[in-house]
Amino acid sequence: MSHGKRHRRNLYKAILPANVSRFIPGNQVTLLQNGEAYFPAIEAAFDRAKQEIYLETYIYEKDATGQRITDALTRAVRRGVKVHVLIDGYGSKDLPRSMLDCLLAGGVKTLIYRAKISPWTFRRKRLRRMHRKIAVIDREIAFVGGINIIDDRGTTGSMPPRHDYAVAVQGPLVDVIRLSAQRLWSLVAWSYFRKGTILESAPPVSTFTGGHMSAAFLVRDNIRHRRDIEAAYLQAIDRAQSEIILANAYFLPGLNFRHALINAARRGVRVVLLLQGRVEYLLQHYASRALYGTFLDAGIEIYEYQKSFLHAKVAVIDGHWATVGSSNIDPFSLLLSREANVVVDNEEFGATLTQSLKRTMTTDGLRILRDKWKQQPAGLRFMSWFSYGLLRLMTGISGYPRENSRAMNERPPGL
Repeated sequence: MSHGKRHRRNLYKAILPANVSRFIPGNQVTLLQNGEAYFPAIEAAFDRAKQEIYLETYIYEKDATGQRITDALTRAVRRGVKVHVLIDGYGSKDLPRSMLDCLLAGGVKTLIYRAKISPWTFRRKRLRRMHRKIAVIDREIAFVGGINIIDDRGTTGSMPPRHDYAVAVQGPLVDVIRLSAQRLWSLVAWSYFRKGTILESAPPVSTFTGGHMSAAFLVRDNIRHRRDIEAAYLQAIDRAQSEIILANAYFLPGLNFRHALINAARRGVRVVLLLQGRVEYLLQHYASRALYGTFLDAGIEIYEYQKSFLHAKVAVIDGHWATVGSSNIDPFSLLLSREANVVVDNEEFGATLTQSLKRTMTTDGLRILRDKWKQQPAGLRFMSWFSYGLLRLMTGISGYPRENSRAMNERPPGL
C-alpha cells in the first residue's frame, strides 16, 4: 500500500472509532456564534484559498448571504482554486435554477445530494438527507456547525437572528474533516457519473502548529457510523459528574438518551436543557413538549429560548467536554440523516461555550417550572400527546429502523 493511501486510511479511521471518540491533540478550535461571526470567517477563508475548497450545506438560499458566498466561491475559482459544493436536494429544494447556473458558470463544481424528491414517497430513503454543514479550505482550516448558507433572519422579518453555533478548526483534525468531505463528494459524484471515486492529489500539509486542544470529528451515516454521534453523547452523559448543558433546536430523544439524562440528574448532576421556545414546526414543537413532565419530575431544568428561533445543536459536560455540529437530538438526525459534529475536550473552549449558553438562558430563556407545567390546560396536554403519537406514526411509515423502534415505542411520558 502506498504511503498516500495508508495516510488516507488512517485519517478515515480517525473519523470515528469503536470506542466513540478518537481525540487528536494540537488543534485550535474557535467558537463562532450566529451568522454575524460565521459568514465573515468562511468568506475570508475562501478569499485566502490557494488550492481547494469543499463546502457542504443542507440549505443554500438565494438571498444576500447566498449571493455573498457564491461571489466568494467564484472569486476563488478565478484564482485557480478547485471548488466543490455539495447541496442537499430536500433542504435546498426551493433553490432556483438561476443560482445553480451562477455557481456552474463561475466554475464551481456543484452536486445535489438526492435531488429527486417525490412528495408521495414515504420510504425511509426519502428522509436520508445530507444535513451536514462543513467547509474545508486548503487543509488549513475547517468549519463545522449548524449554520446553513442562508440569511440569519430568513423569514423572521424584524425578529433577531436565529441562535446558532459553528466552530473554526485549525490543526491536524482538519485533515480528518477534509477526507470525510472528499469521500462524500466522491460518493455523490460516482452516483451521478458512474466514474468511480475522484480523489485528487492533496495540497501541501498545513504548517499550523499553534494549537493545544484535543478534538474529534464525529459523523453519522447509514453504513459504518450509524450511532456514533449518539454514542458519544451517551458516553459523556454517563461519565458526567457535575453539570450537563444541552441546547438543541429539535429535541425528541429516544429511550436510552432520556434514561441517561434522568440517571445523571438522579446521581446529583445538574442537567440543563435549552430548547425551542417559539413554534417553528408545529408537530415537532408539541411532540418535544410531551417529554417535559418526565424531565421536570427528575429534577432536570428546562429553559425555552424566546428571543428568536433556536437552531443550535451543542452541549457542554463538566465544563470540558463540548460538542458543536449539525446533529439534532431527534430520530431524523440520529437515525436517518448524514450529520457531522466536532467534539472538543478542553476547559478553555468548554468555558467559552458554557458562558454563552448561560448568558442566553439568563437573558433570553424562559424557565419551565414543574408545578406550573403540571397545571397546563388539558388542550395543550392533548396537543403534546397527539403530536408525539403522530410523529411516531410518521417515522414508522417512513421506514424507521426496526432495531431502534423502542425509542419511540411508548406512550408519551409525563402527561
